Amino acid sequence: MTSLFNKVTATNSFSHDIENFSLRRAVQKKNTQLIDSYQLDSLHPLRRTKRTWVITTIDVTEEEKGPFPKYAGQLFNNRSFNTSVKYLISGPGVDESPEIGLFSIEDDENGHVYVHRTIDREKTASFQIRFDIVHRETGQPLDRPLYFKIKVKDVNDNAPEFAKEEFSIMIRENHSEDDPVFQVTALDKDESGTANSQVSYSLSTQMPLLDGFPFDIDPTTGTIHLSGCLNYKTASTFKLLVKAYDQGTPQLSSTATVNVAIEDANNHPPVFTRDNYQLQISEGREHSAALWLQVEDEDSPYTPAWRAKYTIIKGNEKEQFTIETDPDTNEGILSVIKPLRYKDDSEKRLIISVANEEPFFSCENGIVMISSLEPMNTTVNIKVTELQNVPQFHPPILVVQKEDEMKPGRVFRKYLATYPDGGPKKIRYELSRDPAGWLSVDENSGVLTVVKEFDQESPYVNNSLYTIIVHAIGHDAPPQTGTGTILLYLSDIKEHMPTLVDPSLDVCDKKEMRPLIIKAKSPLVHSHSWPFTFELAEDSEDVKSTWKLGRNFVESVELLMLRSLPQGTYVVPFIIRDRRGLSTRKNQHIRLCFCPDGHACEDLPQGAVRFGGGAIAIILTAFLILLVSSILLCQFHVPQSKSKAVFLPQEGEQTFINYNEESSKPLCHSGLYTIQKTVQVRHYDNIIQTVDKILNQKLYDQSALEPYWASYAPCIYAQEGELEKSNSFHSLSMGSDDLPTDFLNTLGPKFSALDEICQKRFSSFS
Repeated sequence: MTSLFNKVTATNSFSHDIENFSLRRAVQKKNTQLIDSYQLDSLHPLRRTKRTWVITTIDVTEEEKGPFPKYAGQLFNNRSFNTSVKYLISGPGVDESPEIGLFSIEDDENGHVYVHRTIDREKTASFQIRFDIVHRETGQPLDRPLYFKIKVKDVNDNAPEFAKEEFSIMIRENHSEDDPVFQVTALDKDESGTANSQVSYSLSTQMPLLDGFPFDIDPTTGTIHLSGCLNYKTASTFKLLVKAYDQGTPQLSSTATVNVAIEDANNHPPVFTRDNYQLQISEGREHSAALWLQVEDEDSPYTPAWRAKYTIIKGNEKEQFTIETDPDTNEGILSVIKPLRYKDDSEKRLIISVANEEPFFSCENGIVMISSLEPMNTTVNIKVTELQNVPQFHPPILVVQKEDEMKPGRVFRKYLATYPDGGPKKIRYELSRDPAGWLSVDENSGVLTVVKEFDQESPYVNNSLYTIIVHAIGHDAPPQTGTGTILLYLSDIKEHMPTLVDPSLDVCDKKEMRPLIIKAKSPLVHSHSWPFTFELAEDSEDVKSTWKLGRNFVESVELLMLRSLPQGTYVVPFIIRDRRGLSTRKNQHIRLCFCPDGHACEDLPQGAVRFGGGAIAIILTAFLILLVSSILLCQFHVPQSKSKAVFLPQEGEQTFINYNEESSKPLCHSGLYTIQKTVQVRHYDNIIQTVDKILNQKLYDQSALEPYWASYAPCIYAQEGELEKSNSFHSLSMGSDDLPTDFLNTLGPKFSALDEICQKRFSSFS
């Protein structure tokens, strides 16, 4: 019976909802027409009208627990007197989003408004509800609709929230308390402008625990600032727990962590480990890394607060010295960059100061003070000795790569020094620099012995390089001291050599040739190996007669061309030495070319014909065959000879090579390349010079052997295979018509002399 009653009630309720929905739609349509008529009435003169709608306070609070439905308020219209009326409700919270079905009028005759479930103000803070009154029987609207805003009352159900649970920041040790450290912000979703959403801040904890709290926070803004000085040595990191709380009831709060890393700043000046140094150097030459000056600094290594800057403040008026900072050890490296003269200054005194890259700061009464601290000084007393009286090591800088057999007890190297003038032979050896204590030296023999394993991780190893300094002390009065440097590399030594920035250069062939700039660069593993010194590897007469070096610009040098050259590619060998004494040989390729625009070399078109073919090739080939044949006929073996052996020059690495790059096109081609007279002359001179040098050498060799021809018979050797093409002959380019008819006559008497020697040799054998 009960279930039947519930079904009937549900059916009646459903029918009632449908009826009310249809009625609301009809009323809304009718009221639209009424509103239009009211708007027409508004054009008439204004008349005072009596208010017909009366609403009691509709009180709705978020998070209410029920029971539901719960009475919220009542509405009344004066038109209901003596009339059967019906109240209707519609809009958001009723039959529209958001929150459909939240509000209803359960007693439509008396206008009682009910709420059916819990409300979250942070989702919907208010609802714009429409109320209508209609005749119960006819459904006709009795008055204009009323739009009423129901505001949901806030309760403190949200704690302040930080954007993140954890923040990480870094500040300098010399951070001023006037500058904010960091600002945290927490937002509360409760109603703005109320105690429920008003946020305050505090620092709950600060770790580590120190005497006094170095950090403070503004309770209103959440700005963190310092309340005193920081000390990196005492604490390099802090963990702050920040609390954000509101003013509602009950009070709600949340926390966030701020990790503060302290970066070391300069509150410890560098201090020299010695007040003065004694240095003895020989006159007449440069000395790279003549003295290493050590400092101690308690700030964090490899930071601007730790890095040292050295300055020669007195005694370097002639700019004969430089001092640089080793980026790995922080030591000062004093070098002699201009040779000293014993007659000018037998003794010199340098005053060297040291400071950090970063300004010094101190803490006075809890306040950071940036001050210009007086730099620390040391004195270097230099004694200049005459060159012939100072023992010299051979070589002055010995470069050694670590070998597997370098174990304790094994001989490392024998590093000897001698007097240049053959003076006293008695020399005593001692180690001047071996900070890790890896070696010992026999004071009489100069033999270095390994006493400890070489450790790649040693703090004295910088970029796999360990520096050892040996002194050779004479027994004359006063004793003279020579210095030798050993560079021990624990990794591949090639990685530490300087190299050319651009190994190949294109140069436009002009009447007035400007100096070429040859630039070197440091290796990646040692980016501060400059200044560089440059030398020409003058192992070829062509280099000496064609090129010379001009001014040196620390990282580059001028290369001057001494004579006019034909267009082509040349190889100029350089010896590049860095400030550490490491030297390497590098070849600079130079392409001398024709530049139509005066700036860029002209690229040769495909299929272009090279000059140098034809008659000139045949003539030169025939001549060279004749020359080689003469030499082979003159060669013989002189066994057990007591005279000094004479060796023919070996054709090894070429240091000055001209690869012809000129070309021409057929005469019928519109882009014909013409041969300039000057180029012909250059090529002709080149032929004469090349042949002349060959004849000079061969004539000398055969003349030296001439006294022994009568005593020894020639030995005949079986020649197998073909003669290898000599790489020493130049590739010459000249048209066949340009070869002079008297070419062979211009070779002079040298070819005839060589022929005469060979003829004499043949006659002595017959």
